[in-house]
Amino acid sequence: MKNYLAFDLGAESGRAMLGVLSDRSLVLEELHRFPNGPVRVFSALYWDTLRLWQEIQNGLAVATRDRRLEIAGMGVDTWGVDFALIGEDGALVDNPRHYRDPRTNGMMEKLFERVPRAQVFDHTGIQFMQLNTLYQLYAMKLAGAPALETARTFLMMPDLLNYWLTGVAKSELTDASTTQFYDPRRKRWSTELFEKLGLPAGILPEIVQPGTRLGQCVLPDLGGIPVYATGSHDTASAVAAVPAETGSWCYISSGTWSLMGVELDEPVVNEQALEMNLTNEIGFGGTVRFLKNIAGLWLLQECRRAWALEGVEYTYPELAALAADARPFAAIIDPDAFLEPGGMPAKLAAFCEASGQKPPRTAGEYCRTILESLALRYREVLESLEMLLSRKLDVIHIVGGGSKNAVLNQFVADATGKTVIAGPGEATAAGNVLIQAIGAGDLAGLAEARALVRRSFPLETFTPCPQADWDEAYERFRKIKT
Repeated sequence: MKNYLAFDLGAESGRAMLGVLSDRSLVLEELHRFPNGPVRVFSALYWDTLRLWQEIQNGLAVATRDRRLEIAGMGVDTWGVDFALIGEDGALVDNPRHYRDPRTNGMMEKLFERVPRAQVFDHTGIQFMQLNTLYQLYAMKLAGAPALETARTFLMMPDLLNYWLTGVAKSELTDASTTQFYDPRRKRWSTELFEKLGLPAGILPEIVQPGTRLGQCVLPDLGGIPVYATGSHDTASAVAAVPAETGSWCYISSGTWSLMGVELDEPVVNEQALEMNLTNEIGFGGTVRFLKNIAGLWLLQECRRAWALEGVEYTYPELAALAADARPFAAIIDPDAFLEPGGMPAKLAAFCEASGQKPPRTAGEYCRTILESLALRYREVLESLEMLLSRKLDVIHIVGGGSKNAVLNQFVADATGKTVIAGPGEATAAGNVLIQAIGAGDLAGLAEARALVRRSFPLETFTPCPQADWDEAYERFRKIKT
């Protein structure tokens, strides 16, 4: 057996996960958990980056000092799009911003004045979202940000943490592909796009494949533990752990965000994909994650946070139970209409009133509205994927923390008419470990890794129970989005 460490940092929390790998199974154990979230300074939102770095060191201490484990490798995955800038002296020149920072408001339209939307998509094949790295950098350029002018190296968030672990400043491919300035057809940074926008292409580092051994940990007293560039974008690691075998399937990596898509051999960069605003991110082993970013359970997280501020604390299982008992289809929302944090129940109520609906009345109705609307949004994206690929998708694999929400899983099956297979809940940590193990030569490749997932984790199947109410709700959903 071998022990691997996966540092999995999400937008709400982070964990140090121990993966014990044998010939027949992978066993995961949480060693250390810590909260994560934005820090507001005046109107700006930042990540508490140095605290995250300290928490990684705390997780390492639990594994090596407290548990005295022999570690075969470790890897870091995080959310996508956010980045750090490093100066000539190797230090941060500014604290990394949060992707919900308002500096990108209206920035896509300003950028398109210089490079048309279609040209940006042709260079990158990436879905248009104002939070993408491209618009964050362009906002810095237009503002004359000193940090951009003095930066010598650009690193995505997991690359920054790998740099601090090893002293090696390189960019891992799966996370680089979320920036909207990586070219998936030419398989390199789109320096042409940088030049058109007047951005400094010289700051872009070498790109390495997931599974690459970056070097040894340079922190004292850690015995030179190997550090791997795993699937550093958390979705890439999660998709690597999808327990699919054969057939026509799609996935939903369900958490703060919902990432819904298919795994392809080549990117799809054409007018249809542009019109549908689909994205081509890179997965493990040269695969393409052809998907749609959907605002996921963040809406529920924000409601829970708002109710806690009012003195009412709910657990997520309690919210799921309230949703199950609530009145169906009390209201329908567009999950992607809410980007900035704070006051989420009031924002949902205002959306309902503006669209001619009565707002939800109880916490249960708010939760059910969110879950039903997510299921309807998944149906819409599923239809787009099937239309563009000219084939039916028979099974939806839901992985990640959201796969534990049985109410949402059944809603997805009912709304789409597809069989849903839920699990593993710890797909990102599992994929992180498995990609490290492939890089180390302990596993042969993706097929063997997925077979190991099927043997190691319980999966639950949800059979669709089609109802006319879902079709009627879908028509309402389509209307509120037009």
